[in-house]
Amino acid sequence: MAAIEIISTFQSIVGTKNCLTKDSKTAYYRTGFRSGFGGALAVVFPTSLLQYWKVLQACVDNDCAILVQASKTGLTEGSTPSGDDYGRELVIINITKVKKIILLDGGKQVLAFAGSTLYELEQELKKINRAPHSVIGSTTIGATIIGSIANNAGGALCKRGPSYTELSLYGQVDKDGKLNLVDELGIKGLGETPEEIFASLDKGDIKTEDLEAWDKLASDREYQDRIRNLEADVPNRYNADPKRLYGVSGSAGKVAGFAVRVDTYPVPKKKQVFYLGTNDPKHFDTLRTQILTKFKELPEMCEYMNRGIFTTAQKYGKDVFLSIKHLGTTNLPAAYALKSNVEYYLNKVPFLPKFLPDLFLYWVSKLFPQHLPQRLLDYRDKYQYYLILSMADDGIDEARDYLTNEWRKLDGVDFFEASEEEQQAALLHRFAAAGAAIRYQNCHQKTTEHVMALDIAYMPNDPDWIEELPPEITEHLDLVLYYGHFMCLVMHQDYIFKKGTDMKKMKALMLERLDKKKAKYPAEHNVGHMYEAAETLRKHYEKLDPTNTFNPGIGKSDKKRRVMFT
Repeated sequence: MAAIEIISTFQSIVGTKNCLTKDSKTAYYRTGFRSGFGGALAVVFPTSLLQYWKVLQACVDNDCAILVQASKTGLTEGSTPSGDDYGRELVIINITKVKKIILLDGGKQVLAFAGSTLYELEQELKKINRAPHSVIGSTTIGATIIGSIANNAGGALCKRGPSYTELSLYGQVDKDGKLNLVDELGIKGLGETPEEIFASLDKGDIKTEDLEAWDKLASDREYQDRIRNLEADVPNRYNADPKRLYGVSGSAGKVAGFAVRVDTYPVPKKKQVFYLGTNDPKHFDTLRTQILTKFKELPEMCEYMNRGIFTTAQKYGKDVFLSIKHLGTTNLPAAYALKSNVEYYLNKVPFLPKFLPDLFLYWVSKLFPQHLPQRLLDYRDKYQYYLILSMADDGIDEARDYLTNEWRKLDGVDFFEASEEEQQAALLHRFAAAGAAIRYQNCHQKTTEHVMALDIAYMPNDPDWIEELPPEITEHLDLVLYYGHFMCLVMHQDYIFKKGTDMKKMKALMLERLDKKKAKYPAEHNVGHMYEAAETLRKHYEKLDPTNTFNPGIGKSDKKRRVMFT
């Protein structure tokens, strides 16, 4: 069918306004959060489960490649097209308008539709004093529940691990090219056909007695045991962990997720953030070992930063910090879309610098007064390494006693108990760090190459998680930034190289060093189009998607359709 007829079919399903075809209108949805860009026939926005199904069916009937996209917060190019060499038309189905959150069993679990976000889940659960299964950095900018599960998004929580469930409803194209609806929700009486199942879910009236499959995991409840095992022969968590590849979980868009069933958790009665500083990272090793092997209560989270990322985020992440603090998170995805559309046009003007909106936001942010509390700045000046240690309930006294009576006895360390303002600032500053490298590079685009961002899961007993790079790498570096989730030793390492550096060579050297340490990468952002999928992951993708219909090319695989023979 001609492209114009395929578009007409989409418009008949979702309406003209929910089917974008002009390059200027689709640019945001075809551009990665940090990098990556490609072409697409259309960006289609279904507004119901049934519309979503019909759009999928139209794509399959017309032999289109399909990229199911949520809030596009992925950092490895996996949620946007990569180039134009798919061998057939590629259609982006953006599911952010397919929203509903249904409380199950009084809120002990929830059923979430494809476009429901983690932020919306947090707000819904606040009403019943419950907390979500997962909290990740991009929660604040619209990350979806199902998108985080599809990518095993890790996040900062120590008591429950990567986003995961074994209870889901998803569309899958089999080896004969037929679209099937796979129902693994564990809910009785939904119906037999897709239409019946969607109608039942739309009603939202799910009785507790109809809930089955309680033996299946609806979150990573086993994580506490894994994170405490310092003698494990693999890292605590990483994307290609075969134990966390199940249906939608870890699928990376190789199936089309419609709904997931996930656990919720009681909200702690009280929390306290401790802010720690040292000039010797070995002191943090001591603390980590003590907490994981001796503490009865694990931290809620424990985030690491060093002086380099603190200062860079202070300068280049200030507008992000202020936007979240003063504008909230509800409107941020729309603001990012507007910025991308403006950027699309401005980047076409040859005499203007690229990414002009980013440069504008950077300079505007300098007009605002200092946004970080003084005690955080004092620690930045005094110490090279910091931890944001968040404890809850009985764990507060446990941490306070240890830090006061044992850890503080070490030479050159200190801590303070953060006030509410300091706690909010420390956590927002840590979030702003995630985009600081990109902003820095945009502001120095004439002298630097694009950012090389690695998220790495180190072995749980690795004593050398602070890396020492050889001269063959450092001579080409302009800036390197380190931050991450300390209890599980998942580190984010952003490298900005000088203009003219052979980036392929540098990345090969980096990954070779990590392989020797038995580290796993990517740890929590999935392979996207930036990493080669491990054999286990590649086989998992091929089993889920034997015809290579969904998200072709991820993990550096072939983008062309796979013809299966029965």
